[in-house]
Amino acid sequence: MTEALNVKNVTIGEGKPCICIPLTAATKEALIEEAGRCQQEGAEVVEWRADMFAEVEDHLVVEQVLKDLTAVLKGIPLIFTFRSHQEGGEKELSKADYVSLNQFVIETGLVDLVDVELYQGEETVHHLLSAAHQRNTYIIISNHDFQKTPPQAEIVQRLKQADELGGDVLKIAVMPKEIDDVLVLLSATNEMQKITTKPMITMSMGPLGVITRLSGQVFGSALTFGAGEKASAPGQIPVGEMRQVLDVLDKSTGA
Repeated sequence: MTEALNVKNVTIGEGKPCICIPLTAATKEALIEEAGRCQQEGAEVVEWRADMFAEVEDHLVVEQVLKDLTAVLKGIPLIFTFRSHQEGGEKELSKADYVSLNQFVIETGLVDLVDVELYQGEETVHHLLSAAHQRNTYIIISNHDFQKTPPQAEIVQRLKQADELGGDVLKIAVMPKEIDDVLVLLSATNEMQKITTKPMITMSMGPLGVITRLSGQVFGSALTFGAGEKASAPGQIPVGEMRQVLDVLDKSTGA
């Protein structure tokens, strides 16, 4: 059974998946406007995709943006994500700069969860986990494959590795080439939820994988990403449509 995380006023890992809206704007002003719309749309969680922000390498600017975002979001949990270029992000940082940025953000105390990529390496993951847990901040250990869907055993192994490293939330996103790939992702998620008690976020990207963004309550994915101003990954659907489907599934599975 999943041990849910209580993050501010949101429970991740219990009942229907939480809807997370990504912030993708390049400027501070546009980000604040985006955050305001997320608040109005009733977002349960918000993710700042900081790799899309033009001034992400200026830590003081990042800190000011975080202060402004938390003021606008009014208690909505905030995920900080710098997605590396090799995992689908807009920018690339050196390993030292990646660690420095994430550690700085953790130390501000202004975010609730930080996404750390599994393949940044064990040393990096452990370092940022330690820093985060000292600040009562949760870590999502993530992995993204935009080229293919690995075999089920490989997906499970990557999630197990994230679990063993100590991630608070385990995340994987893969790219399907055919319907069978979508079934592989769902089967891996179902298998993994029998192994771990951690909340998971799993998805098959692109048009073929849309069903995986909606069926988490059945197969074991605790959070799903809906498109706000701009999709941050292929296959995200508008938040309003997503909420309707999740409500229907919630009523059906609870019957």
